[in-house]
Amino acid sequence: MPLQLEKIKNADGFIAALDQSGGSTPKALSAYGIDASAYANEDEMFDLVHDMRVRIMKSPAFTGERILGAILFKETMERQVDGRDTADYLWEEKQIVPFLKVDSGLEEKASGVQLMKPIDGLEALLARANEKRIFGTKMRSVIHAYNEQGIESIVAQQFAVAEQILHAGLVPIIEPEVNIHAEEKAAIERCLRDEITKRLDTLSDDQKVMLKLTIPTEANFYRELIEHPNVLRVVALSGGYSRDEANEKLALNNGLIASFSRALASGLRADQTDAEFDTALEEAISSIYEASIT
Repeated sequence: MPLQLEKIKNADGFIAALDQSGGSTPKALSAYGIDASAYANEDEMFDLVHDMRVRIMKSPAFTGERILGAILFKETMERQVDGRDTADYLWEEKQIVPFLKVDSGLEEKASGVQLMKPIDGLEALLARANEKRIFGTKMRSVIHAYNEQGIESIVAQQFAVAEQILHAGLVPIIEPEVNIHAEEKAAIERCLRDEITKRLDTLSDDQKVMLKLTIPTEANFYRELIEHPNVLRVVALSGGYSRDEANEKLALNNGLIASFSRALASGLRADQTDAEFDTALEEAISSIYEASIT
């Protein structure tokens, strides 16, 4: 754990998001070139997406030299790669720190935001994560419009769950995503930064969190969050931007690193040869890494 903490805090690189859940898996498989006719039920669907993730993880391009950590879906945490638990394979074979997505999806939109649904069985899931040698967790909610009450409720919920995660000895990635198409995106970001700062200032010195945020409208807008003593790292989601656009915007933000999902996997196809697949993944990883080390 000290080695993993040191890597996340200080090393160059980015976080790979491999955490598509039941709701987003069909879209991820479709982008990979596997349509719904290829599987008859959820079990077969999860088998196929695990095969895709294993192919990514085993690629020679996918190593801890440029990738600090990988966020996993709980199905992936429970499965194996080359006879080893996924988290163990990532750390022991690739020196990549394993994280776990713990949220259960989003509520309906209210007050301009989508809160997280209640996370049933969170305590048991965190205990299982510890058994599987997971370092940290990730949980996502979404802000769609400027509404101070809604933004405050998003941040309050995220930090309340983060307290439980910290108590379990894991490092939470707090993800209040801002919709990139929101009309008052910059105003939302100002309110969000203020609310996050207020909550960070209530943490004790030994409570360390990570933040996963939409790339801000104004370059380096989140600098004070990046430098906050209770923040290990601030990472950015691609949020629907193309990889090129996300990289271009990310590179303008010093100290902000990527945690891309769609932008990482775009260009990967099930029918590619291993050489074609590895070349495409190398291109993605190289470009995202370069944008993350500015």
